[in-house]
Amino acid sequence: MKRRFFVATEEEIRSGRVTDTYFENAARVLRAKDADRPVVAEVRAKSLPGDWDWGILCGMEEVLHLLEGVRDIEVDVLPEGSRFHPEEPVLVVSGPWTAFGVHETAILGLLCQASGIATAAARCRLAAGDRLLLSFGARRQHPAIAPMIERAAWIGGADGVSSVLGAELLGLDPRGTMPHAMILVLGDTVEAARAFDEVIEPDVPRVVLVDTFRDEKFEAVRVAEALREKLAAVRLDTPASRRGDLAALVREVRWELDLRGFGHVKIFVSGGIGEEEIRGLRDLVDGFGVGSAIARAPHVDFALDVVEVDGRPLAKRGKLSGRKRPWACPACGKRWVLPVGRSPEHEGCPGTPRELLATGVRDGRVVAPPEDARAARERALASIGFARE
Repeated sequence: MKRRFFVATEEEIRSGRVTDTYFENAARVLRAKDADRPVVAEVRAKSLPGDWDWGILCGMEEVLHLLEGVRDIEVDVLPEGSRFHPEEPVLVVSGPWTAFGVHETAILGLLCQASGIATAAARCRLAAGDRLLLSFGARRQHPAIAPMIERAAWIGGADGVSSVLGAELLGLDPRGTMPHAMILVLGDTVEAARAFDEVIEPDVPRVVLVDTFRDEKFEAVRVAEALREKLAAVRLDTPASRRGDLAALVREVRWELDLRGFGHVKIFVSGGIGEEEIRGLRDLVDGFGVGSAIARAPHVDFALDVVEVDGRPLAKRGKLSGRKRPWACPACGKRWVLPVGRSPEHEGCPGTPRELLATGVRDGRVVAPPEDARAARERALASIGFARE
C-alpha cells in the first residue's frame, strides 16, 4: 500500500530503517572483515545555538525505548529534563559498534530537536516569569510530531499546550479558546463571544479574540460589556503589519477596560511572540501564547563520537578521547567533565560534587523505568532556578 503520510513507523525506527546508509555500509565491512570491536561512544554538543549557554535535555525517554532490547551494550544517560552545557556528555554507550551504530541517526534526531524545543521553552519561561505561558506551536511542524513538540515544550516550562493529542498524552487538558475563522463565519466578535459562552462548558475560560474586525480596545470593551463577569480575558493576536507598538496597544486596552470597571479581564497576547517580546511585555500582560519561537526552535547540534576502541582512548581529530563523566556541585553550581575514575578537586564549598549520568540500559534491559514527563518538567524548572512566588 502506498504510504500516504511520509513519516517512519515505530517499527521502522527501532529496526534502523531511518539510518544513514553509510552506517549500514560500515556494519557490513566490519562484519565481513571480522573487525568489530568494543567501543565507547558519547553524545555531546560542542556548542549551543545563538547566545544559549545551557540547554534542557529532552528526548531521552525515546532513546531508551529505542535501545531497549539491543544486546551487548551499556548505556548511561543524563536524566530527562536535566540542564546541560557544551562538551558535557549526555549519553555514553559502550559495546560492539555494530550493535548500536545503526541507531546513531535516530538517537541524534530524537535528542537534537526535542532538546532545542525544551530549551527554547525554558528560556521563554524565564522571560515570562509568573505569567501564563502556553505552547501554540504544533502547527509549525509536521503533525506526526505534534505530541513530541508539546511534550518538550511542557517539560521546558510551558504551563499548557494547545493540541488535543499532545495534551492527552501528557495527562493535561488542552488550552485554547477560539480561532479567527469562527468569528469571521459568525460575522461579529460579540456574536461569536456570546455563541461560545452558550455552547462551551462553563469550566472553559471565556477568552475572546478582539482583533478580527475593529480596533482592539473598542472590541475589548464591546465583548466585556456583553459577557460582563463571565469574560476571563481578551486575546490580542494582531499581526505585525497592524500592531505597531504592541506595548502601547496593550496599555490602551488595559486603560479602556479598567476605566469601565472591567479590571478582572486579563490580557493575553500571541502571534509572533518570542523570548525578547515576552520580556518586554511581561509587566503589561497576563499571559502569552508562543508558537514558532518554541516549536521551530534551533536544534541542539549533538554529535555521537567514538572515544575509546578496544579499551584504548581513541577519538577523531577535534574530539577528546577516553571515557568521561560530567560532574556538578549542587551547592555552588560548578561543573566539570573528567576522565572516568577521576573526581573533582573541590575546595571552599560545603557542597559535595556528584556525577550526573545515571544507568540507562544494561544488556538490552532498561534498568530504571523512565520517569514521566511531570518529573522531567520539575527537574527542568529546578535546574533553571524557576519557582513561582
